[in-house]
Amino acid sequence: MINPAVTVIPFHQQLDIPLLKQPIEVLQINLGKRCNLACSHCHVEASPQRTEELSPAVCADLITLIQQFPQITAIDLTGGAPEMLYGFKPLVVAARQAHKQVIVRSNLTIYFEPGYDDIPEFCAQQQVRIVASLPCYLADNVDKMRGRGVYDASIKGLQWLNRLGYGQDPQLVLDLVYNPPIPTTADFKLTAGQQQLELDYQEFLQNHFDIRFNNLLTITNLPIGRTATTLKQRQLDRPYLEFLATNFNPATVAGLMCRNQLSIDHLGRVYDCDFNQMAELPALTNQEALTVQKILAAGSLDLINEIQTADYCYGCTAGAGSSCGGALL
Repeated sequence: MINPAVTVIPFHQQLDIPLLKQPIEVLQINLGKRCNLACSHCHVEASPQRTEELSPAVCADLITLIQQFPQITAIDLTGGAPEMLYGFKPLVVAARQAHKQVIVRSNLTIYFEPGYDDIPEFCAQQQVRIVASLPCYLADNVDKMRGRGVYDASIKGLQWLNRLGYGQDPQLVLDLVYNPPIPTTADFKLTAGQQQLELDYQEFLQNHFDIRFNNLLTITNLPIGRTATTLKQRQLDRPYLEFLATNFNPATVAGLMCRNQLSIDHLGRVYDCDFNQMAELPALTNQEALTVQKILAAGSLDLINEIQTADYCYGCTAGAGSSCGGALL
């Protein structure tokens, strides 16, 4: 039920000053929406039926971008399942040759699909940091969110990565991602504390499967994509937004991931963050939508002044905050 006593202040009005861009250090590239899974919480709404993916022309522009700007420290590849999409390996190789950190957001199960069993070894050879989705350390919770059998495949994938040195070799970083279940009632809770939950994951996975990893990243479900659809079906979309807004924490704003990154889609369009990309809210320069081609023509990554915001930004600023790198506080 909507609480008439609660008014959600538009996010941009909640800020004391406009949310300004800082010098760009991270490129997060969404290679497309094709995936071997169709997870219930996926804000990208990826699935095996989706066909969108990077083109050769956009891939070439992105490689030029990576090579041209020394200020870029990290290339963050996502999807869909980025490993199964056009441009994955060329972008990894180009970024590593340019001495950038490469992050790949993996669902782990892709390693067991025909034609992709070389991915773990390729990632190890390129010293790719793997950020793997494991929304719980218990099988039932994972399979409810991601599909039957996903937990078992994920465990096997993690063990495979451990055998290659991931989670143990300092050059082979393996992080896990926790997402809370999508709410089924209005009894909302903030995302669990990252530090304690990391200890719980480490103890359980090591004791039961001899799995080691580096960090646990806790991410709040934003009302975008399938999460938004599910909340609307349960008539919880407005109450959930009210809950996030009520728990707005101004201390998180300084660390928001949108401040120093660009999010780029498979068509070469630029956004301030991955959530804005899924909401089709483009990054603006001189009131025009920014593209990779415009960045290359201008010879500068730092063309954006003010970051585009929406009310779902409360998801990144509630409680301890949330980002692709986990909690902010």
